Amino acid sequence: MITWKHNDRKSIGTSAATLGTRAMTCVALALGLVFAWSAGPSNAQPPTMHDLAREAQKRVVKIYGAGGKRGLEAYQSGFLVSPFGHVATAWSYVLDVEPIVVTDDGRRFDSKIVGFQPALELAVLKIDVDGLEYFPLPGKGDDPADSTTWIEPAIGDPVLAVSNLFGVATGNEPASVMQGTIAAVARLDAGRGNFKTPYRGKVFVLDLIANNPGAAGGALVAPDGRLVAMLGKELRDSETGVWLNYAIPISVIKTAVDDIVAGRESVVPDESDPILDRDRSHNLETLGLVLVPDVLEKTPAFVDEVIAKSPGAKSELRPDDLLLMINGRRIDGQASLKDQLRRIDRRDKVQLTIQRGTQIIPVTIQP
Repeated sequence: MITWKHNDRKSIGTSAATLGTRAMTCVALALGLVFAWSAGPSNAQPPTMHDLAREAQKRVVKIYGAGGKRGLEAYQSGFLVSPFGHVATAWSYVLDVEPIVVTDDGRRFDSKIVGFQPALELAVLKIDVDGLEYFPLPGKGDDPADSTTWIEPAIGDPVLAVSNLFGVATGNEPASVMQGTIAAVARLDAGRGNFKTPYRGKVFVLDLIANNPGAAGGALVAPDGRLVAMLGKELRDSETGVWLNYAIPISVIKTAVDDIVAGRESVVPDESDPILDRDRSHNLETLGLVLVPDVLEKTPAFVDEVIAKSPGAKSELRPDDLLLMINGRRIDGQASLKDQLRRIDRRDKVQLTIQRGTQIIPVTIQP
């Protein structure tokens, strides 16, 4: 039933039946080469496809957060990137609340969003657990013994997509695994804006149907077990209706993930910053902004109106702009925006990161 539901989502230029045949053939050939290369003595037992998939599943988590309205799914996928409980995933509406993370063994953890890069569609969560198996990120190659040195996958290379597609893994059930190949390497901006996403960089176009609900943020793995990419969100061409199966290479997001895990970059507000008196601090009036009505627990900070000749107007803010970050700190709703404004002296400039349509734009408001 699951397969029938999405049989209408075709990979570019290839039928679903052809995808399955090509994917299985390519994976089998590649695994044969890997095994022949690494088997060693004749009595050594090479890993099976099940072994490779199972090792990847242990490093993938299920994420449950916001959603449930207007047909929006309240779940997606992620993967562990450190032994200290850091989880990389796709930045999406699911993270509008602090999500629950469920590990491969069924344990449930509250999580905190410790960093995100909207332009990369990347977020990093932190759960309070140590010692879980994780995907090491590619190294720089300086150490000959470094097994995580990045090897760029090529067109035709086999891959495994590991994710919580359709949300079928709710407890200790393992994540789902799909086989396929890399069909193309391209930039999303080659679509000339037809795909509604802020990310415009390099992607692997996949010869497998990976744009199912819940798959976003999952892991794309090479046959030798290396993490090679993060599965992208459901993405459909606004003109043709064609669904795009893609993943963002680890080489693209590695630096951002490393900085967040190392604590060099954080979007968590510093609650130790003093709250200033109203006549000393910024507020929506000093910026010249009117937001949409605050009717939810965490109403998004959408701009409803920009007052003429105000600092916001001079910075060219527009109605329908979504405020994502203020002075490098995440805005998870109007309440957090107002709280952060009260910690900024009204004589100081305000750095905003906004989303306008599919664009991520930095804006500086001068008082």
